[in-house]
Amino acid sequence: METIGLFGGTFDPVHCGHLKAAAEVRRRARLSRVLFIPSYLPPHKAARGAASPADRLRMVEIAVRRRAGFEASPLEVEAGGKSYSIRTLRRIRRLCPGTRSFFILGVDAFLDIGTWHQYEKVLDEGLFLVMARPGFDLERARGVLGGRFRDEIGPLAEAGPLDAAARPRCRVLLVPIPALDVSSTEVRERVRRGRPLAGLVPPAVAAYIRQRQLYRGR
Repeated sequence: METIGLFGGTFDPVHCGHLKAAAEVRRRARLSRVLFIPSYLPPHKAARGAASPADRLRMVEIAVRRRAGFEASPLEVEAGGKSYSIRTLRRIRRLCPGTRSFFILGVDAFLDIGTWHQYEKVLDEGLFLVMARPGFDLERARGVLGGRFRDEIGPLAEAGPLDAAARPRCRVLLVPIPALDVSSTEVRERVRRGRPLAGLVPPAVAAYIRQRQLYRGR
C-alpha cells in the first residue's frame, strides 16, 4: 500500500525547516511520498501582507523540484476559499484510492486542533504524524482536548508498518525529529530588513523572492 504524507500549511514562504522536517518524517515513517499542500486561505491566519496563493505555490514547486519523494500539490490553491483539512483529506482519498494518507504537522499545530473546522471528523477520519517543534514538548500532544484521545496517541516506533493492510495501532503517531529553528516570520522579516536568506530558504526560492519583490512592504 502506498503511504502519502499530507504536509499542509501557509508556506509563506516555504523554508529549509519545512524541507528538513518533511524529509526526516518521510524517512522515519517510510512514506512513499510527501505532498506539500499550500493553503489558499488559511482558516487561522490573517492573509494581510502575505504572498499570493500563486506565489506561495510556486515557491513550494521550486523548493521541492528534484527532491525525491516530494511533490507540490495545487489542490487547495485551485479549490479556493478557506482551506479546511477535512475537505482536503476527502479530496485526496478520491484522487488517490488505495493509498493511506497521514497529516504531517508540528505538535504546536496539533495542540490547537480543537479550533479546526469539524475537528472531531478530522480526528475520526484522519491519521496523523505529529513532529517535534522547537519550544514544544512532544509529549504534550497526549493531553490534547483534555486527554480525550490519549489512547489513540503513541510513538511512531510502536505503530508497525504503515503500508500494511492493518491500520496503525494509534491514530496519532509522535515523531521525535531534530527540528530546525527557523520560521516563515523570520524569513519575511529578514527580507523586509534587506538581510540575506542563506541557509533559511533554498537559493532558488530566495531568487524568486527577490525577483517578485515579495515581503518588501510593512
